[in-house]
Amino acid sequence: MLLRSLLAVLAGYLLGSFPSAYIAGRLAKGRDIRRIGGGNVGTLNTLREVGFIPGLLVFIADAAKGALAILVAKWLGVNEVVILIAGLASVAGHSWPVFLGFKGGKGGATGYGIFLALAPLAAAITFCVMLIIMLITSNARLSLTGGFITQPFFIWALGGSLAVIVYSVIVPLILGTRMLVADRHKLSDPGVRKNLIIDRDYTWWQSKRSKPSDNKK
Repeated sequence: MLLRSLLAVLAGYLLGSFPSAYIAGRLAKGRDIRRIGGGNVGTLNTLREVGFIPGLLVFIADAAKGALAILVAKWLGVNEVVILIAGLASVAGHSWPVFLGFKGGKGGATGYGIFLALAPLAAAITFCVMLIIMLITSNARLSLTGGFITQPFFIWALGGSLAVIVYSVIVPLILGTRMLVADRHKLSDPGVRKNLIIDRDYTWWQSKRSKPSDNKK
């Protein structure tokens, strides 16, 4: 059981380490995603700097990493605690990937993918919440936050186990802490503060909005 538990956690970490955003940047534009835009190796930076389709594919791949970590752990027959740890390991792999010198993304899509495997229906409803917020505000971070805040309720309402409900609170707290630490230097930027709710710089599909001055040229 110990060996299988270690394998489950290691598999979760290695799955999370798969650098989908880095690969997308190289294949689509021949560029290193770490050196363009915000430098984040994740969905949002890919959407903004590489394109909508590559960004969408990165979101799917990153979510799949979290889901596969759970499914592999279940296949190995380990207990529920180890399964949940394997999910966190996939987020750790995405954030500190061995294949990119331990410098990765923030783990939002991978964290969401965990719940696609643990509570598929609740995760689907959560995605709808995130999409609605995104369409209204164009704010990807607010969309993710709103989805994760409501997700524990959906899991509870659909009869999820207490362990998964608690886990659905813990994972977003970890992700939120990770994001705050990574972006703490941006919080004093007036441009960031003005976009805390409605993102006026990007459309909902995360292409740069044209400014009035640009249209006059």
